[in-house]
Amino acid sequence: MTTAEQQPKAALSGLRILDMSRILAGPAATQLLGDLGADVVKIERPGEGDDTRKWGPPFVQDKDGHNTSESSYYLSANRNKRSIAVDYTTEDGRALLLKLIAKADVLIENFRTGTLARYGLSYDDLKDDFPRLIYCSLTGFGQTGPYREKAGYDFLIQGMGGIMSLTGPEGEGGMPYKTGVAIADLMAGMYAANGILAALHYRNTTGRGQFVDIALLDTQVAWLSNAAQYYLTGGKVTPRMGNAHPTIVPYEVFPAADGHMILAVGNNKQFVSFCQFAGCPQLAEDPRFQTNQARVENRTELIPLLREITAQHPLAYWMEGLEKNGVPCGPVNTLDKVFADPQVKARDMVIDMPHPYAPDPLQLLGCPVKMSETPASYRHAPPVLDQHRAEILEDWLGDENAGTGQQEVQNR
Repeated sequence: MTTAEQQPKAALSGLRILDMSRILAGPAATQLLGDLGADVVKIERPGEGDDTRKWGPPFVQDKDGHNTSESSYYLSANRNKRSIAVDYTTEDGRALLLKLIAKADVLIENFRTGTLARYGLSYDDLKDDFPRLIYCSLTGFGQTGPYREKAGYDFLIQGMGGIMSLTGPEGEGGMPYKTGVAIADLMAGMYAANGILAALHYRNTTGRGQFVDIALLDTQVAWLSNAAQYYLTGGKVTPRMGNAHPTIVPYEVFPAADGHMILAVGNNKQFVSFCQFAGCPQLAEDPRFQTNQARVENRTELIPLLREITAQHPLAYWMEGLEKNGVPCGPVNTLDKVFADPQVKARDMVIDMPHPYAPDPLQLLGCPVKMSETPASYRHAPPVLDQHRAEILEDWLGDENAGTGQQEVQNR
């Protein structure tokens, strides 16, 4: 664990991002860009703010142990941002927003398609006045196609985009499962961040901004990856296989005497090594199991045999012995074990940041992007609503902020 410190230089220093997104996909994108040094200004609804502020418990607790307005869900995606409340539906609010847009390199929003156009704030409305602006829209279904005006939510997209058909108990009778985190939102955010960075490079070479259209359904379909390619190449729908792999065996969860472990045998040499250590060398010599193709074809015979063998010894036995023999394996960790793991600690994946409502620094997830010359920096804890109005107006607008008004930070 590390104490958050401001770094002297960051990869995206000087980049200004106006973040009109909320929930998770857009905030995940801008949090990453903020970690890499961008100045991210979060535009929020006066009196309400990002919807996820209310998505709890758990909430940040004050010195007396009482819940505040800041949920853990909100904390997960809003580090390295400053907050200002602006009602763009009013004449004054729209005027202020246009002043901020004039100073921004990037605008990102995730309203339903057509929403901002009603207030003259769509890309088409702005591109002539701000030709260098990069405008990223994150929606459920994109700006084109028959679903473009539909609202899109992570759970819905996981279902429509196919990942739930691959996740859950094996067999056609099993219930399809969503993933344990909102992965469709998070992956859309990753694609959005990449699209924004590519657009910035293009602008640096041409001087022209552009529109970046990111759809949750598009990105969900894209990250079906090899599972999608199995279908596109072979024409067969991949069934749910539980924890098994469709084309590698053994590559799934196995029981140990005191828990569960993942055995990930990626080639024939590793299978031989496993069998030798496990005391079953005859399985590696059996023609049914000598090659990966044979093991895939005969998985229903092999897997029960391996489960009987792995269940005879505790996790520590398998972890230590298989690692020494070059066989990939690992435990199925609960979250307490994840954050106690020495590798996770060594990689600074938990950071401490002070927060105005918390008596002690908050523990937050760290940035996974490790850069030698321009490391991630941690400058702002997830802001409370309208926390940075005065300094944003001063930093971005200077003398232009006359008449924009001043609001107090929202009470807990």
